[in-house]
Amino acid sequence: MNLKQLQLVCEMVKNGYNVSRTAEALFSTQPGISTQLKSLEDELNVKLFKRKGKRITGLSEAGERVLVLAEDTLHNVKTIKQIGLEHSSKDSGQLSIATTHTQARYALPAVIKKFAENYPNVKLQIHQGNPIQISEMVIHGEADFAIATESIAQYEKLATLPVYKWNRCIVAPKNHPILKIKKPTLEDISKYPIVTYDSAFTGRSIIDSAFSQESLTPNIVLTAIDSDVIKTYVEIGLGIGLLANMAYDEDLDINLGRVDASHLFNDSTTCIGFRKGQFIREYMYDFIQWFSHNLTRDMVIEANQQ
Repeated sequence: MNLKQLQLVCEMVKNGYNVSRTAEALFSTQPGISTQLKSLEDELNVKLFKRKGKRITGLSEAGERVLVLAEDTLHNVKTIKQIGLEHSSKDSGQLSIATTHTQARYALPAVIKKFAENYPNVKLQIHQGNPIQISEMVIHGEADFAIATESIAQYEKLATLPVYKWNRCIVAPKNHPILKIKKPTLEDISKYPIVTYDSAFTGRSIIDSAFSQESLTPNIVLTAIDSDVIKTYVEIGLGIGLLANMAYDEDLDINLGRVDASHLFNDSTTCIGFRKGQFIREYMYDFIQWFSHNLTRDMVIEANQQ
């Protein structure tokens, strides 16, 4: 048994048990993948995968147990390498961040700029997705940090810390009637078609809950994961937009007006998450503290050890 075989098990699950996609991800061939899988199963004398004919359809009971240990083993190997790099190449390495479009576009640029200036030899990567996708990226070792709303705290393998609270605004084309109401109600909003976030985002559930409590059914005509997409369709007249306050820029969104809606909805909290037990390099601590001045090193260490 070797690390490549353990990585293969993880990649098979990640790629939906598709041998072709797994081979592509590992720069291998389908016959090569099949041979390695058979070799591992022969060595363990157990079937790790369920099969229907020649097609792999899922994990066996033994395979599910092996997957957990394989992920932990690969995580520990990565940690060992990080420890070595921290002592041999203190100011170089890689920082991979998985986050939503809104965070990447509006909340992170200033801290990314400062980080790049202070650590020019650290390679930065930003992966975008919804909270479920980015949480899984961190759990599976594809990213160091997940930055999204508090929904990422539901994952037991992640340590999460709150960064800041935010709320929402209404955007609409200039001269739209909704913009003339200084403090609109949910009933006012429900009179118009609405463009807002996809249901995969925690912020969307807060919107839905607020309308439900007032026994109102909003006319949501389009959802998206991208704040800029929401604003684009609002601008062409598809409806009014409900989005994060930070996503409206008065200087850039010159064709749109804005009215605050934070009195209508509960606050959301942006959190930063990382896999529990992860070795956090010095430049990672700096990134966390630049992103949130309220988070101390001791707070990060305590969360990591829970």
